[in-house]
Amino acid sequence: MSVLENDLERTQTKTRLSYEDIRRILGDEADYLLNHVSKAVPKEHLVLPAPDFVDQVWGDSDRSDRVLRNMHRLYGSGRLADTGYLSILPVDQGVEHSAGAEFAANPMYFDPENIIKLAVAAECNAVASTIGVLGTVAKRYAEQIPFIVKLNHNQLLTYPKTYDQIMFTSVEKAYEVGAVAVGATIYFGSPESDRQIIEVAQAFARAHELGLVTILWCYVRNSEFKHDGTNYERSADITAQANHLGATIEADIVKQKLPETNGGFAALNQAGKDFGYYDERMYTELATDHPIDLARYQVLNGYAGRVGLISSGGAASGGDDDFRAAVRTAVINKRAGGMGLITGRKAFQRPFGEGVQLIQAIQDVYLCDEVTIA
Repeated sequence: MSVLENDLERTQTKTRLSYEDIRRILGDEADYLLNHVSKAVPKEHLVLPAPDFVDQVWGDSDRSDRVLRNMHRLYGSGRLADTGYLSILPVDQGVEHSAGAEFAANPMYFDPENIIKLAVAAECNAVASTIGVLGTVAKRYAEQIPFIVKLNHNQLLTYPKTYDQIMFTSVEKAYEVGAVAVGATIYFGSPESDRQIIEVAQAFARAHELGLVTILWCYVRNSEFKHDGTNYERSADITAQANHLGATIEADIVKQKLPETNGGFAALNQAGKDFGYYDERMYTELATDHPIDLARYQVLNGYAGRVGLISSGGAASGGDDDFRAAVRTAVINKRAGGMGLITGRKAFQRPFGEGVQLIQAIQDVYLCDEVTIA
C-alpha cells in the first residue's frame, strides 16, 4: 500500500468535529465568534444557503435548464451535498505563484492526478484548476468530481513583475473537458480592470449559453488603496462593491477574501482623492467592526445572498495554526450568511492525509447544526 493510500485510510476513520471541538479550536475567540448576534443586517434580509437553494433562487432566472442541471451537480456533490454549502479545492497557483514555490513543500502535486485525488478523498463539491491540469485527467475524473476550469491567470514571468489576468483558455475548451463551471479573476481597481470586466462578462455569457456555472474571483488590486498604513484592498466596503460588480456580470457565485478592515471609500476620499461614492450609513448601520458583520456586508452586496459568497482560505503557514485559521474562516463565512470555502494551499502544502483532514474540518463547520447564521 502506498504512502498516499495509507494516509487516506487513516483519514477515512476520523469522526466529524463536534460543536465542542469547534469551540476548542477557536480558543479565546469561541464566544466572540459563535455567540455574536448580527444587528446591522438581520439574517431575515438575506437569501441563505439551503438544500433547495438552486431551485428557489435560480429557478425563475434567465439561467437555462442546462445551467441549472450543472448547478444541481455542483451543489449535490461531496460531503456537503444538498446542504446549500460548497467546499472547493482550487489549485492554479502553479501559474499564479510558480509551480516550484507552490509545490516544493509537497512535490507529489506536480502530478495533476494527485490534485484530483486530494479533492476526491476530501469529498469536495468540486476541484478548480487550470485547463492543463484538468485536461490531463479529464476522461478519468470528470465524471467522478465536478470540474471548474479557471479561464484566466496572472502569468509570472514578466520582468519587472506585473499584475494582470489574461485568458489562458476558452469557454468552449472548458465545455469539451466536461467542466460544470468556469472560473475567472478580475483585479477590480487595477488599470487593466476595464478590459478584464469586458473579457470575463463575454466569457460568462458564453458559458451560460453552453450550460456552465460561472464563478468570479472578485479581487481588489491597486497600490493606491493603501493609506496611512492600512491596506484597503481588504476593506469590507470596497471588496463588497467588487462582489456587486461580479453579480452584475452574472457570476453565479463570487469568491472573496474575508475583510480585514472597513471604511475604504471614506479613507481614500479623505486622502485628497476623488474615489467612488459612499454613504456614512454603510459604516454606521450596515456594518460593525465585528468580522462576521464585515463579511455579511460582502454577502449583502451579492444581491443579498442570491449570488453566493465563498471565502478564500488564505495562505498557508505550514503549522497547526492552519487548522485554526481554516475553521475560523469557515465559522465567519457561515455565520455571515456565506456559502462555503475555497481552500487550496493550506491543504496541498501539507501531507496528503493532513490535507484531507483540514478540508474536512472546514466541511464539519458547515455540517454542524449548532454553528448557526448570526
